[in-house]
Amino acid sequence: MTLGKTLMVQGTTSDAGKSTLVTALCRWLTRQGVRTVPFKPQNMALNSAVTADGGEIGRAQAVQAQACGLEPHTDMNPVLLKPNSDTGAQVIIHGRAVTTMNAVAYHDYKAIAMQAVLASHRRLSEGWPVVMVEGAGSPAEINLRAGDIANMGFAEAVDCPVLLVADINRGGVFAHLVGTLELLSPSEQARVKGFIINRFRGDIALLQPGLDWLEQRTGKPVVGVLPYVMDLHLEAEDGLDQRQADKAEQVLNVIVPVLPRISNHTDFDPLRLHPQVNLQFVGPGQAIPDADLIILPGSKSVRSDLAYLRANGWDTAINRHLRYGGNVLGICGGLQMLGEQLHDPLGLEGAAGSSPGLGLLALSTVLEEEKQLRNVSGRLTLEDADVIGYEIHAGVTTGAALERPLVQLADGRCDGACSPDGQVLGTYLHGLFENPASSSALLRWAGLQNVQSVDYHALRERDIERLADLVETHLNGTLLRELCGLEQP
Repeated sequence: MTLGKTLMVQGTTSDAGKSTLVTALCRWLTRQGVRTVPFKPQNMALNSAVTADGGEIGRAQAVQAQACGLEPHTDMNPVLLKPNSDTGAQVIIHGRAVTTMNAVAYHDYKAIAMQAVLASHRRLSEGWPVVMVEGAGSPAEINLRAGDIANMGFAEAVDCPVLLVADINRGGVFAHLVGTLELLSPSEQARVKGFIINRFRGDIALLQPGLDWLEQRTGKPVVGVLPYVMDLHLEAEDGLDQRQADKAEQVLNVIVPVLPRISNHTDFDPLRLHPQVNLQFVGPGQAIPDADLIILPGSKSVRSDLAYLRANGWDTAINRHLRYGGNVLGICGGLQMLGEQLHDPLGLEGAAGSSPGLGLLALSTVLEEEKQLRNVSGRLTLEDADVIGYEIHAGVTTGAALERPLVQLADGRCDGACSPDGQVLGTYLHGLFENPASSSALLRWAGLQNVQSVDYHALRERDIERLADLVETHLNGTLLRELCGLEQP
């Protein structure tokens, strides 16, 4: 069987632009009629997506799948690590949680994880002419090179070419590129087929002497220089994106407390981009300001994040907010926090035990070993609005509050709860604000009048197209097609 060609993008640092570049290349190839599939061997992220085959992968790979016109699949990200402490993480293989282990134990587990990586890559390369691969972090992390499955260890195993991208906006871009190359083995250095410089501002003529020096120093070509784009939005793999779009004069003030293990904070990207919403993330030691709506986000360690919320005095601020007529929404872990009790008898997210919730909804949650992963649709009990979302949770929630659900799901189930006074809502559904109908209904509930309908999916599609345009304009398409094993048009 003829296998597809694999091209890998690695970065000199985290946030160098790997996810964005792979997304751009996926769409650039797809709109040329080249069937392309994204792949990331190992991902460490708390932002995840539910796949068509009922598993869990990193959110960035779901966006890359959209760039390819594909439904997300677990083979696109066979190993996902979801940190639940400073030293440990849940290990997800082919979309399913298999264990929780610390960094030392995972180092020994990498040989097993690599087999999952290679099996997924082979299946993809048997089905698609081009597999576009995203690395993780940097290939020059000396302490992580032994048994590496995320960068050069993978590239060597499948014998694929590599492009190295660096962010000039950080400064020291030539040191990043040359230094990274110097720390690789001779065979890995030979594997690097070119450099891409990301987020450049200014006149390219001023950069040209450096580009000439880089090519002369390394003997490798600069594939191109991508410009800095002010208002580009793609969902972040981990870091909170706090940029705001231009806002109208009358806005709804929304507050999200940033918890240590906040998960799927991409839930709030549609709000950040909405012209009538002023979204603020509140960090440690900060007081919660006056607001219309407080949203408690998802969490990978709900009991410890709830303790952190209390330690910052945010529970008192939430109660004061409600007394003054504000509204509160809890999503996933946030829903669990709104209840009366939270039980973790198996110690799935830390030490086994129970914690009192905030007591704002009459419900209790028990964390169970089997994680629930679903893409769902239905209707909000608010305005009977259409809703589309996804569930990723280990908790099973019961209680009288569920008799007033927030969502009637198409599969016949109910989800979430509404308080008798209507000020407090909770749901397990992520992605509530991506759908224009459900987003508008929730914003009206929170107090916003004359809501503008915003299609978040269309905004994301627009920016994916813009990325492909940047590849077309600023990168060497002839070399890129050659590295993908394609004939020139």
